[in-house]
Amino acid sequence: MGPIRISILFALVVPIAVPHFAAAQASTDLCLQAERFVRGVGMVAITEPDTIDDWRTRAMVPGCRVTAAGATRRPDAVEAREFYERIREAGWVRTPEPRDAPNEASLRFRRDGADCLFNYYTPTSPLNTDAEMDVTDAVFMTVGERLFNILVMCTPAAPAAPRGTGIRLPS
Repeated sequence: MGPIRISILFALVVPIAVPHFAAAQASTDLCLQAERFVRGVGMVAITEPDTIDDWRTRAMVPGCRVTAAGATRRPDAVEAREFYERIREAGWVRTPEPRDAPNEASLRFRRDGADCLFNYYTPTSPLNTDAEMDVTDAVFMTVGERLFNILVMCTPAAPAAPRGTGIRLPS
C-alpha cells in the first residue's frame, strides 16, 4: 500500500476514533479530584469511564468511577467517619439534596463541577471487578492491618430531579 492510500485510510479512521477517546477522557476528568484525594490519603486507585444511573437526577449520565483500596488498623466505623471528615477538610462540599445512602456508608460531595458519591466498603462485600482486584493486590499491608475499599462514582454536577415523581427524566 503506497503512502497516498495510507494517508487516506488514516484520514478516514482517525476522526472516528478521536471523538470516542475525547469523550472517555472528558468523563474521566470528572474524577480527577476524587482520584487525587484518595491517593493523597495513601490509597491505591484506578479511574475508569462509566455510564452512571444517577438516582439523584433520575438520568443515565456519562461519568467515571474511582476504585481504591487502602490498609488500616482502625475499626471500619472509625475509618469511614474519619475518611469523610478528611473529604470535607479537603474542600469538598455536600451536594445539594444529595439523596445518598448514609446507612450504607455512601455520601455525595461536589467539587469542580462534579458530583461524586463516595462509598466506603470492606472486602466482605466486594464488587468483584478487575479494578477492585488490581488495587487490592497493589496495597502494601503490615502486620495487624486489613483492607478497606472506596468506590467513587462521579457525574457532572446537576440539580436534583423533583421529588415524588418517580419518573426517569431524559438525559
